[in-house]
Amino acid sequence: MKSFRHRLLTTILIWIGVLLAGLLIVIGQLFPIYAETHNTAEVWLMLFFVFVVAMIFSAIIGYRIIQVQALPVENVTQTALELAKGNYRARAFEYSNVGTVELSSTINILARNLQEITAIREMEQERLKTLIENMGSALIMIDRQGGITLVNRSFMQEFQLAAEDIDGKFYKEIRIPYELERFIEQVFMTETAARNQLEFKQGIHSKHIDVYGAPVLGEHEQWLGIVIVSHDITELKRLEQIRKDFVANVSHELRTPVTSIKGFTETLLEGAYKDPATAFSFLEIIEKESNRLEMLIKDLLELSKVEQAGFRVDAVPTNMKNLIERVGEIVERRLEEKNIQLKLQLEPVIVQGDPNRLVQVMMNLLVNAISYSTSRTAITVRLYQQDGEAVIEVEDQGIGIEASEIGRLFERFYRVDRARSRNSGGTGLGLSIVKHLIEAHHGNVKVESEVGVGTTFTIHLPLAS
Repeated sequence: MKSFRHRLLTTILIWIGVLLAGLLIVIGQLFPIYAETHNTAEVWLMLFFVFVVAMIFSAIIGYRIIQVQALPVENVTQTALELAKGNYRARAFEYSNVGTVELSSTINILARNLQEITAIREMEQERLKTLIENMGSALIMIDRQGGITLVNRSFMQEFQLAAEDIDGKFYKEIRIPYELERFIEQVFMTETAARNQLEFKQGIHSKHIDVYGAPVLGEHEQWLGIVIVSHDITELKRLEQIRKDFVANVSHELRTPVTSIKGFTETLLEGAYKDPATAFSFLEIIEKESNRLEMLIKDLLELSKVEQAGFRVDAVPTNMKNLIERVGEIVERRLEEKNIQLKLQLEPVIVQGDPNRLVQVMMNLLVNAISYSTSRTAITVRLYQQDGEAVIEVEDQGIGIEASEIGRLFERFYRVDRARSRNSGGTGLGLSIVKHLIEAHHGNVKVESEVGVGTTFTIHLPLAS
């Protein structure tokens, strides 16, 4: 900006110099007449002195003019350059005594407006970024050439991708399921919105996603690419299947005893009651099926209660060693019937729990272990402290569980061996009740099993404070 001032000062000086030079020429024409009566050297010296003084005075006046008129223009120009660079905090000085005050004021208003617009845009971009990154659904945007322009964290987590797998890549180059790739191609080909539910394998597990795709349109309906949004519905599908299985299993479990009771009752009414031995046998079966039906209804009501939102246990400091020993005495008769030995390896541990509910848990686990164990085997129950928790292990030497079935073990009505469980009087709801009760105690339960060797249930419970 200094060059502008220098050019302006130089222009003023040149213009004054030209004027003075013209004046000297005029004086030079009149000089011969004047020289006849005066000393020539003195005249020339006086003219030179006048010329120098005039130039100095002109320079001072010119510099002052520049200070007053050119400096505000330079300041406004510098501010405009800063605004062009994106520095919207720059402001011009507003001189009140010069004619550029309106220009400076206008530049400052423009700067303030640009700063406000930029702040609003940055805030909206930050909101949009936060929304995209933290939305529960996976999102990917693809341009019209097939290049990936945007993905969010959920997309990378859902399809197990890293940033380097996506940067600068086309969608066909990244590791996504074939079913999703076909859906993207469909949206590309039709350029219309579409929605579908896709199922694919991810490792050894099946995964379900609800996917929606739509074209991205710019000004004048210009097609810019597509956006794909997917939501993981694997858990919803699993719960839906569990619900269907539950309805089917409840129907089956209720129908079996009801059919037996109805059939034997009809047989008795048709005349079998006249034979005392037959009647007595049928009545025993009816009683057995009635007890089984009563137990099933009781377990269904119990499971419905513990599954309710807000269900809580009455937790108090509980001597877990005494509780397990008491449960062992309760199942002693069942153990003797199958000639199974119960080994207790118990340390004195006080847990924060509901004694009645914990008795229910241990009863279910021990009865389950007895049901799936063969004669002349052993069931071992261990109790100890580890990492600030109470640990309970119930280990049997039964038939074991296939690895593929362990994940479904706590489902309602799920049985590893349906015939054996039903014959033992089980309802198939015991382990589901155990899981919910342990979670209500803020604990967890795990299963380890090997077919033909046995199964170990491990429970972690909080210690009493």
